[in-house]
Amino acid sequence: QVQLVESGGGLVQAGGSLRLSCAASTRTFSTYSMGWFRQAPGKEREFVAYIRRTESRTYYANSVKGRFTISRDNAKNTVFLQMNSLNAEDTAVYSCAASPFEYTDDYYARASTYPYWGQGTQITVSS
Repeated sequence: QVQLVESGGGLVQAGGSLRLSCAASTRTFSTYSMGWFRQAPGKEREFVAYIRRTESRTYYANSVKGRFTISRDNAKNTVFLQMNSLNAEDTAVYSCAASPFEYTDDYYARASTYPYWGQGTQITVSS
């Protein structure tokens, strides 16, 4: 079992930045690929970003490409999501997810791919 705990959420003005962290409770963190998803009120959960076991490859949803950056520190068992130029459409609960497998096709964008999830952290962007 892998437990994931997100932090760093909150209220931010449009155009601002936030950095989310997701700490994993496993000594084998480097063997998991990681994803960030978000869910806005009344909407389905959507893919945000994905990073493979090392930082060699990352993938983003078109809606966040160029504004968000996913990274990881395997020594600290933590994955990050740096979010810049935030707008009201980014308001959602953000959750990190872990998978023991790596993907190069769009399986990384499917929530059903990931067996482990954090509880989520709320991001609210005021306009």
